Amino acid sequence: MEHHSERAHDPLVEETERERRASAAARLFDIRRVIGGLFVVYGVIVGLVGLFDSAADLEKAQGVRINLWAGLGMFAFGLLMLAWQWIRPAEPPTTEEEARKA
Repeated sequence: MEHHSERAHDPLVEETERERRASAAARLFDIRRVIGGLFVVYGVIVGLVGLFDSAADLEKAQGVRINLWAGLGMFAFGLLMLAWQWIRPAEPPTTEEEARKA
């Protein structure tokens, strides 16, 4: 006697699973996440370089720690992009069939 544990074919479960996957894919490939992450990382790197600028670098920039300020600006922009993506998450595109149902 064999016992097979197969899941029953349930279209509602499949539809929910498809929606979950589409939603996860839309969030994963949201360009705001990529841009925000890169700007945060580069902002930290450039900001750290600006903290340790040499006297010659400061003299070239007329006493302004331009790398520090640019790094802080990049960091702030990156955080803004990530916050935007978190506050208004991307929605998966709707198919023609879903549009007709609505």
